[in-house]
Amino acid sequence: MKRPSYREIDRKLKAAGSAVESGNVFLIKQEIIASDALELGYLIDEDLHMILAELIAVTSPNDYRGTRPPQRSYEKEIEGLDLFAFQVKSVILACDVYYKFAIRDGCFYLVSLHG
Repeated sequence: MKRPSYREIDRKLKAAGSAVESGNVFLIKQEIIASDALELGYLIDEDLHMILAELIAVTSPNDYRGTRPPQRSYEKEIEGLDLFAFQVKSVILACDVYYKFAIRDGCFYLVSLHG
């Protein structure tokens, strides 16, 4: 069976939801995420947690758009971690959104979030 399995993706989404709910969110490549936030029309400080919570809540393993096996991060903060990418419709942002993240030790690392 190719990784990630439906079950593995489901577990990652649950872990992501818990991390976001706990406020354990870290941004990788902050300048890129900030630029994309401007294009999507939201404020990182005020809206990001709410948007991430919505995205994770509406995401299912069927929305997985990453590679099989998952791509590994080369970013210093999360080097070697699997990256999980999804595309879903955001009601808050009123568009389809692509987002990619990694999870480690109860922390959510946002790598990408754009329309």
